[in-house]
Amino acid sequence: MSVPPMMPAVDPGRPTLDSLVGDSASPEALSRLSWASRPARRAAGKKSGKQSVSSRVTLLLQASIKAISAETYPEASQLALKALKLDERNGLAWHILAIAQEKAGDLAQAFSAYEAAVRLSVDETTVAFDLGRLAHRLGYLEIAEKLLTRYLAGHPGNVEATNNLACALRDQNRYDEAIDLLRDAIGTHPADPILWNSLGTVLSERGDAAQSLPFYDEALRLDPGFYKARYNRANVRMGLGEPLLAIADIDEALIGVSAATEIATMTMAKALTQMAAGQLDRAFETYEARLDPALADAVTFAPGGERWAPGDDLKGRTLLVYGEQGLGDEILFANLLGDVTEALGPDGTLILAVETRLVPLFQRSYPQARVVRHRSVRHLGRLYRAADLPDPVPHIDLWTPMASLFRQFRNRAGAFPTTRGFLTPDPGRVAHWRGVLAEAGPGLNVGVLWKSLIMKGSRVRVYSPFEMWRSVLSVAGVRFVNLQYGDATAELAAARAAGMEIWTPPGIDLKDDLDDLGALCAALDVVIGPATATTNIAAACGARVWMTSTAEAWSGFGPDGYLCYPTVEVFRTAAMGGWGEVMDRIAAALTTEVAQRHAA
Repeated sequence: MSVPPMMPAVDPGRPTLDSLVGDSASPEALSRLSWASRPARRAAGKKSGKQSVSSRVTLLLQASIKAISAETYPEASQLALKALKLDERNGLAWHILAIAQEKAGDLAQAFSAYEAAVRLSVDETTVAFDLGRLAHRLGYLEIAEKLLTRYLAGHPGNVEATNNLACALRDQNRYDEAIDLLRDAIGTHPADPILWNSLGTVLSERGDAAQSLPFYDEALRLDPGFYKARYNRANVRMGLGEPLLAIADIDEALIGVSAATEIATMTMAKALTQMAAGQLDRAFETYEARLDPALADAVTFAPGGERWAPGDDLKGRTLLVYGEQGLGDEILFANLLGDVTEALGPDGTLILAVETRLVPLFQRSYPQARVVRHRSVRHLGRLYRAADLPDPVPHIDLWTPMASLFRQFRNRAGAFPTTRGFLTPDPGRVAHWRGVLAEAGPGLNVGVLWKSLIMKGSRVRVYSPFEMWRSVLSVAGVRFVNLQYGDATAELAAARAAGMEIWTPPGIDLKDDLDDLGALCAALDVVIGPATATTNIAAACGARVWMTSTAEAWSGFGPDGYLCYPTVEVFRTAAMGGWGEVMDRIAAALTTEVAQRHAA
């Protein structure tokens, strides 16, 4: 068993607190480790030739454990490494090193150290429990399942391991297995709030939001201070379209939290909930939590000059703006760049660092700006981003992540422009695609997409299953154009077998050629799909977009529509999983469009 070569992709959606339990650095765990290191001290007197080495290893490990307890994790790692230089086959030293590295955020190195500890430790099952939890955090769910199963074989009925195994099954979408496991555990331990909370998460992830609420309520009845259950209930309430109740739950949950990572995670969720509720003056201030180093997925930006702050005079200055978050978010937040350019004035300079695929589209849209690509690297578990600046590097007065500018330029609904689109597709390519579509014959040209490249865990519920699209794809008088990036072979074949053709445009890479994608979308009559990079590009280029959405979507910046995109009409589910009704409404709207086209 070795660590997979790639880290899992970052989920850009609502941040979650995992339901995993157990802390490798808890006082109880450290006490056990300290005790485990003592036999080396007793054994040291048996053979004088080995006394010095054994004693030194023991002292180093004891010091490393103390450093972990004091939360000085780099020091703890160095002490454990010194011990391993003396005895590289010491499983306890590998275990202590793994804990220190995990706590420091160096998760990949921690994984490897835990692996070594499992192979070399006398009590490998305890190490397997810690490694299983870390494997889950890294997204290696099958590995986590195997390790936790191994632990339970030696510790049958252990509540923490049972809980974590259920979470691993849940995140593999094996909901029924997770439910059965947790129900059996609750039957034995009915007063354990952890199990009730985790069962709630399984039900909510499966899409049974209303059914999950009583389980969170029971967890909170058993332990009113159980902040994870309160936070999880907040996420469900958001999914049910109750953002104000969700915010209240998050605020109360934050009272009981001390860990910096969890504070940052909850604060981020609060920001997204405030956005969904339309509380923009508060939301974008709260959203600065996304930059908190305590947040696992926080990006550290290479600075240029001073960090911009609301109220800073931009006139005549050089401002470096970083695109951030997911690709769709980079496009969404670009809504304000016209206002920023105006604030800089004719003597100011905007340097815009965006994802490589966006450079041509953004350069055409903002010809007065210097558009460059940004580069991101992951080092020791942290993500760093820098701009690919020209040589010689220009003088930069101020820099900022793009979304931070919303605090000044988009802090109320009335601050959003009502003009159609803010990105400029290539007019020649728009004409090309209109010609291609015209040659295909009469009919309404409708682009469709239905999924993201990341379809796991809670993300699944925000995308309508493809089989739900039958009522839409059956509307007569419509030419459906495939805009789905990634592998859509199975869905296209299923549609064709059912007599519903989705035409794939030739000569375009729907994932990587975003400039041409914007032109294609602008040539279509309507684009239908969930909030992805594609629908964001379409809307930003001024195309009509019918956005499928759930109640928890934050990127509209309010409950009624999409403030950044006046051409977007939202088709929102009334409850989790209510996609059938949404698709029927879209089908009816399409039928009306076709009738109006024929009548014209």
